[in-house]
Amino acid sequence: MAKALFGCALLALAAGAVSPVLAASAASSDAGRAFAKPQQLIDVGGRKMNLHCSGAGATTVLFDSPSGDAGWAWFKVQPQVAQHTRACVFDRAGFGFSDAANRPNTSENVVEDLHKLLAGAGIKPPYILVGNSLGGANVQVYAYRYPDEVKGLVLVEAQHEDETARLDKVTDGKIKQIYSMVEQQNQYCLAAASKGKGIAARSEQQKNCIGDPATFFGQSLGTAVLANERKPLYWRTMVAERNAFKDSDDQLRALRRPFGDLPLVVLTRGISPYAVPNQPQSALNKAMEDENVAIQKQMAALSTHGTQRIVAGAGHGIQADKPEAVIEAVLEVLKQVR
Repeated sequence: MAKALFGCALLALAAGAVSPVLAASAASSDAGRAFAKPQQLIDVGGRKMNLHCSGAGATTVLFDSPSGDAGWAWFKVQPQVAQHTRACVFDRAGFGFSDAANRPNTSENVVEDLHKLLAGAGIKPPYILVGNSLGGANVQVYAYRYPDEVKGLVLVEAQHEDETARLDKVTDGKIKQIYSMVEQQNQYCLAAASKGKGIAARSEQQKNCIGDPATFFGQSLGTAVLANERKPLYWRTMVAERNAFKDSDDQLRALRRPFGDLPLVVLTRGISPYAVPNQPQSALNKAMEDENVAIQKQMAALSTHGTQRIVAGAGHGIQADKPEAVIEAVLEVLKQVR
């Protein structure tokens, strides 16, 4: 039911969207094996967070994931960057292998957690921060809070504090309708996960809420993702994080200012997640995509060393669809920092 409702909402925008991560092609190997178990569990004040680092170098590249996702979202990118410097992913509270917190993952809360996590792990600046979607908002807040620590940013379809209002305006209210349907689906999945021991294996609810992560992540990591997303904790965290989007937007808006000459690359999708395959683009969809490009362009303009790139063939989850574009952007910023 929830899946059908979500599909109807997307069609209201002439869309046929699916998860931006799982929409990517299936994994050709089990490259995510290392991400399928906790690496470093660091105390951040009475609870532990998972940190996964590899590589070596004076500059650390740190990745934050889109809403509802753990650090494993970067499994196609982090190992490649780690060949050039230390590269780390982490699980926000309540996701992956990190303990839950008694507060939602607003941008400010994530930044506070991350600062403690890095200190506890002994990972000192300088940092290059990389974030997709909500993770992109979080890394901007970190850069504003700790400007002396951050030497570069890569924003991958990063969330902007005004994007909901702006996209809703150009789509005649359709975006908020879609977001309402997403919230209904999340509540449906939370209710399913809260029964018994979680979402039942091979159930209709698993099909509607999770699907088969192994088709993208590979068998080892896909099994870990599936186990994680069957739990009530995952859906409670997901719902709380999404319900706090307005708080995160307000937090970023309050801090918003230019980044000076900070090396900055903004990656923007080339494929609309709301486009109907093999159908002409609707006027409504074009208006939305044009506005998204404009929003991302404004973020790039916040630095005198900022650039925007539209990534052909990639949707919202560029790290899944075109990981090489993210890797290239990170290495370019790393070169500037060095």
